[in-house]
Amino acid sequence: MPVVEIHNLTKDYEVGFFRKRKVRALDGLSLSVNANEIFGFLGANGAGKTTTLKLLMRLIFPSSGTARILGHDIDDVRMHQRIGYVPENPYFYDYLTARELLEYCGQIFGQDASERKKRAATLLSRVRLDEKKWDTQLRKFSKGMLQRVALAQSLINDPEVVFLDEPMSGLDPVGRREVRDLIAALRDEGKTVFMCSHILSDIEVLCDRVAILKRGQLAQVGYLDELRRTNEGPNRMEVMATGTDAETLKEHLPETEIAPTPRGLRIEVSSEDEIDRVLAGLRKVGGKVVSVQPVKQSLEELFL
Repeated sequence: MPVVEIHNLTKDYEVGFFRKRKVRALDGLSLSVNANEIFGFLGANGAGKTTTLKLLMRLIFPSSGTARILGHDIDDVRMHQRIGYVPENPYFYDYLTARELLEYCGQIFGQDASERKKRAATLLSRVRLDEKKWDTQLRKFSKGMLQRVALAQSLINDPEVVFLDEPMSGLDPVGRREVRDLIAALRDEGKTVFMCSHILSDIEVLCDRVAILKRGQLAQVGYLDELRRTNEGPNRMEVMATGTDAETLKEHLPETEIAPTPRGLRIEVSSEDEIDRVLAGLRKVGGKVVSVQPVKQSLEELFL
């Protein structure tokens, strides 16, 4: 059974003052997220990603449609004991320290004093927050440090599903790598991660499946390899070669796409059957093969 099920979820906002009109932020979204996977949720600004997460967290209410998490309707507040959430712009009471915030969150979940103290220390270490900062008030934290604290609080109850809205926001390259490793470790622990992000390289490395929103509607969903094959064609191949120039090679391969690059010549063919013809052409001009591989779109190309 899917961990997250969304059926025809729609959200309309009223805008204007005297002449009110409705703007549709989410339009009939339906998708499901399986257990023990990292699911990437992509879309341009205003596509409806954050609206979807807020609907699932019951921070706002849908105009129509339904959703279930861990088999419970999102109206069932008991489900919140089994999930974690990091908003896009986390905000906490400024005069609490990082340790106090996590212990307070543990108390909300009914943890006893010794358990929540131990859990807070474990999680602050896990998100790589400098131990010297654990007892510093949050108002003195940078955006990246607050992001680490937000990740720690989302795990305080050892959730089965974690919802992350731009979890890499404000982090430097080292911090991004550390958080990326943390998210991958959550999957290894059997947890499910539903993640929105604009950092496509992180989505490409981490996610098992992705969904792409376009103007509130689902444009694509599936495994990355499947989506790339759907858009590029399943059999296109790329041959990289050196030892000759494009003009000379085109005399022997007149109808083949050949483009010079800093690494050599990039030769594209529509199927594996044409590779032998390319190799024969290269032999005639003294060229050398560097690599042969399938042509796949990058996630950025697919997204655009």
